[in-house]
Amino acid sequence: MNDPAQLAAAKATELVEEVDADGNVLRVVTRAEMRAQRLKHRCTYVVVMNAAAEVWVHRRADWKDIAPGWWDLAFGGVCDVDEAWRRSAIRELEEEAGLVVDPADLEDLGAVHHTDDHGSIVGRAYLVRTELVPICNDGEVVELALVPLADLDAWMQDREVCVDSAAVVAPLLSAGAS
Repeated sequence: MNDPAQLAAAKATELVEEVDADGNVLRVVTRAEMRAQRLKHRCTYVVVMNAAAEVWVHRRADWKDIAPGWWDLAFGGVCDVDEAWRRSAIRELEEEAGLVVDPADLEDLGAVHHTDDHGSIVGRAYLVRTELVPICNDGEVVELALVPLADLDAWMQDREVCVDSAAVVAPLLSAGAS
């Protein structure tokens, strides 16, 4: 399914968990309800970096409900109902980047929280170091680029970058994920 309207409609009906500030499930709602009511939900972020300390960034499809066409520093997304953090990260990495990695290769960067005009996230961030090259295979990612970690802040200045990604991922990378 690569038709943008079908992809958007399918995403809107997915079930997700509304959670409290600690990530405890309050109820299950559709993604459309979560977005419309700006409900707190669980999300994973996976930074992909190669041995040369270059970060794979990607541009989101124009049909996405949040930040369409914007750049993102991490692959990832909303966790499925009852999905473990690491499993969500592995699934999202495979769906969005076509990368299949061993769960043991995910470096846990820790819990993240973010709230903005679009909603509220209780999340977990991971880093995977690999020489594998991501591919745009699911219609959610439309462009890829490699950015040296040392140049990431300057690179973000010239582009529209997902607010949550810039707020939670960039500081983790600056704190020593190189």
